[in-house]
Amino acid sequence: MKKFFIIFTLLLTLLIIPMSKVTAAEEEQHLYKEQIGAVQVFNVSDKTIYITDEDVYLMSQIVYAESRSEPYEGKVAVASVILNRLKNPGFPKSVEGVIKQKGAFSCLKDGKIDVVPDKVSYSAVIEALKGNDPTNNAIFFYNPKIATSTWMKQVSKSNVKPIGNHVFFVVNK
Repeated sequence: MKKFFIIFTLLLTLLIIPMSKVTAAEEEQHLYKEQIGAVQVFNVSDKTIYITDEDVYLMSQIVYAESRSEPYEGKVAVASVILNRLKNPGFPKSVEGVIKQKGAFSCLKDGKIDVVPDKVSYSAVIEALKGNDPTNNAIFFYNPKIATSTWMKQVSKSNVKPIGNHVFFVVNK
């Protein structure tokens, strides 16, 4: 009887597990089915900046690629850096422009990113859009353990905030 119960449990488990698996493509499809439209509006220097569904998805891709092994606060921080750059006069005035600016994010290859973000990355972007900025307005970040950019290592920094493996900062003028 005990043998029967063990075999029955194993068979039941083997039948249920494949039904519950969701592929990355299916998750992406369901995760972004919510039609958010223009999620956030910024008024910066008398200009209105709209954040669209496509912007949220692109930001989620960057957050996932740049901080997938970081704590949640680090993911929100990466999203905040994108928004802080968007508001800064020294950067492009669109999410896509900020993200695809040459050398801005190491995860981009030829201006493209081929990752499917997870729900946590998407949530981190939404939290940043709601105004949570754990970086206190940082414009840059890097991982000092693996950074190859001498500029990042040597530039004079202020407002320095370590979160996870990253260091977030503003450049001194």
